Amino acid sequence: MSEQQQPQAQQPLFGIEKIYLKDMSLELPNAPEVFFEREAPQVEVNIHNEASGMTQEGLFEVVLTVTVTAKIQDRTVFLVEAAQAGIFQIRNVPQSDLEAVLGTLCPHTLLPYAREAVASIVQRAGFPPVTLQHMNFDLVYQQRMQQMREQQTASAAAPQTH
Repeated sequence: MSEQQQPQAQQPLFGIEKIYLKDMSLELPNAPEVFFEREAPQVEVNIHNEASGMTQEGLFEVVLTVTVTAKIQDRTVFLVEAAQAGIFQIRNVPQSDLEAVLGTLCPHTLLPYAREAVASIVQRAGFPPVTLQHMNFDLVYQQRMQQMREQQTASAAAPQTH
């Protein structure tokens, strides 16, 4: 048999089908008084991503949720939550690598869109824009996998009670 007649292993495929803003909320619970504050607010940013398979084989929805809370002492200046989502086509990737692609490459792709959405809505609310810093999703994924391995080791080592 020649090489041309042998079936070749299919190459991995990664594609962006759609990027969209799934949900966005803004709260200014202490407006308009907060606009007269002279103290700079403390800003806290939380980022979470979640992936799920879709009914069509090879398509996955990944949602990167960014929550930004700005406070002066115990008073909330503003609270923004943006759920930036994407539909990704991922094919011919070994199951063992699929979770890594969904947890690193996909959120890395979505972060610039989430950054723009958050900066824009904060500015439209009358505040200087908040710029989200770069996030190393590879490192976050590795840390999460390490924690899971440690938990599995700890639960396996724990004495069994009946």
